[in-house]
Parts: sequence; C-alpha cells; structure tokens
Amino acid sequence: MTTASQRFQALDVFRGMTLCFMIIVNTPGSGPFSYAPLKHAAWHGFTPTDLVFPSFMFAVGNAMSFVMAKWAGMTTPAVLAKIGKRTLLIFVLGYLMYWFPFVELDKQGHWILSPISHTRILGVLQRIALAYGTASLLIYFLKPRATVFICVAILLLYWGVMFWYGDPSDPLSMTGNAGIRIDKWLMGENHMYHGEGIAFDPEGWLSTLPSIGNVVAGYVVGSFVQQKGKTYEGLAKLLLAGFGLLVIAYFWDLGFPINKKLWTSSFVLYTVGLDCIILGAVIYVIDFLGKTKWTYFFEVFGKNPLSIYLLSELGATMLYTLHAEPKVSVYNWIYIHIFQNAGAYFGSFLFAVTFMLLCWSVGYFMDKNKIYIRV
Repeated sequence: MTTASQRFQALDVFRGMTLCFMIIVNTPGSGPFSYAPLKHAAWHGFTPTDLVFPSFMFAVGNAMSFVMAKWAGMTTPAVLAKIGKRTLLIFVLGYLMYWFPFVELDKQGHWILSPISHTRILGVLQRIALAYGTASLLIYFLKPRATVFICVAILLLYWGVMFWYGDPSDPLSMTGNAGIRIDKWLMGENHMYHGEGIAFDPEGWLSTLPSIGNVVAGYVVGSFVQQKGKTYEGLAKLLLAGFGLLVIAYFWDLGFPINKKLWTSSFVLYTVGLDCIILGAVIYVIDFLGKTKWTYFFEVFGKNPLSIYLLSELGATMLYTLHAEPKVSVYNWIYIHIFQNAGAYFGSFLFAVTFMLLCWSVGYFMDKNKIYIRV
C-alpha cells in the first residue's frame, strides 16, 4: 500500500467514525431516554455529541487538501464550475431532505402536499455546502496562509458582532443573539428550525461564518499530513497544535462560551483542537503501528458518507411518517414493542445502534459492488 492510499485510509476512517457516531446520536429510540453523552449541550457547554458536526466539516476540509492538487492543471472557469456545482448540489440535497417526504396529513386525515412556505431553508448539509464553497474559493484565490488569517479575523469579528448586536441584557441567549434576528429578517420564522420550541436555527446564516474555520482547518491539517504525516515530528506537531488550540479555547470560553448552537469562536477552536488529536491518533494507529484490522467497519461509512447520511435521515423520516397504529409511528412502535424491553435508556441506545448497523449494511453492499457516489 502506498503512502497516499494509507493517508486516504486514515481519512476514510476518521470520516467514517464521525458518521457512525452521527447516526447513533441522531436516531435514538427515544430522545428523552438518550444517555447524557449522546445529547447536545442544552446551551453553553460541550458533550461528545457536539463534536460530531464540526468533525464532519473538518473531514470535508481534509478531503479538499487531496482534491485541490488536481485543480492546478485546470482553468479557473473549470474550477469555479466544480466548486459551484458541488456547493449547489449539496445545498439543494439538504433542502429537499428537510422537505421530504413532501406530504403531510391535514386535520381531516388527508394527505396533502407540504407547503413550501413552511420548509426549512438552512440545515446541516446547507451549512456544509456554504462553508465548503466559501473555503474553496478563499483557498483557491488567496492561498492557505491568507485564508487562515481571514478565518481568524472572522472568529474575532463574530465575537464582536454577537456582543455588539445582541440583546444588551443577554447577547448570547437563544432569543437575544444577533443570529436569530438576522435569520428572522432574511427568512422569516416559517423557514427556520423549530425543534427548540421556538423559531431558532442552529445552522443560521451568521453562525455559518465561523464554521468556515472548521473546513479551512481541515484543509490545512490535510495538507500538513500529506507532507509530514509519516514522520514522528509531523505527528508530534499535529498533536501539539491540537493541544494548543484546546488551551486557547479554554481561556476564550471564559469570555465567549463554547456553544455549538451558536457555533461560537471558542467552539471552533475547541473542536478543531480535538479533531487534530483524534486524527493524529488514527494516523498513528494505522500508519505507524500498522494496525488496520479494525478499520474496514468505519471505511464503509467513510467511502460513501453523503449517501449513507441521507439514507439515515430519510429512513428515519419515513419511519416517523408511516404509522403502525393510530397516532403511533412505525419508528416509535418498533422502539416500544422491541427495544424498550431492554430498558428505557439501554433500549433507546440499542435502537440507535441497530439503525446505524442497517445503514452500514447498505454501505457495505455499495462498497462490495464498487458503488461510490460523489458530488
């Protein structure tokens, strides 16, 4: 196996671990009965679950570092077309995913088309699309060093904007932060996320800006790994960089709390620091120790991440939409009649693991048949 393929393997494993954990935390048998580490922090603070989304964005940037070398021999219009097409496609897929299954029951129990006036505009894939597109353009035109400086400036500016334009009494509250005001003005409440009980979008327009830093960091780390990832010096620098970012994030948290739903600047540094350490550990085990017997399970996820993610989300949506009994969805029926017998919390976790394994089996079939869907 060549060095390049080994590094791609480490990337696939890191990305696969992220997606595996993402499916588990997104599809518990019962949300109220999820173990605490499998829930997002209520507001300020951090749980292992809060690392999933930024890690996926970090992996997107990591993959960019391998792809961008191919752009050197392409014309600028061709590169812009690739970036634009991929950004638009991922954004549209995210939008359609939240609109799916496109129908709903009215008060009379009849199926009607879900009104487009109440569809959510932003979301997980939409944030990935916007951050990927912006990071790609910055790196392509301005080169990595200038892009890093711009990202640092964005993190500092975001800190200021949140305090300057938020509610003076509590600028970092869910209802008083600057981001919710911008989202309501640009989209209106009907196009925002309502899972918090109010119109508040954790993937809003303003908080997407600092998330660009996670993608750019992934690119920088990916480029560094390609150059020095096979040396102990390179690995040590990666781990030290991760530790250094954790220290900075710890102190920044005192003035600008770590908060995933606001995607605060301290949250960016904290998650990038953790990702550097985790990726370093994966590279060490795979490339330095040569232990790869455990990797294939995660590689299955890592080779078709977008397809498997969409499958998990759309599959869960269908199970919620279809009803086994009046007012009881198939999703809830399966949990209540099969998994809850193992205990509320453990049964909820077992449901999530089982659902994840079903998604993995589809990914396994795709891999064995050399089916890899790229956008």
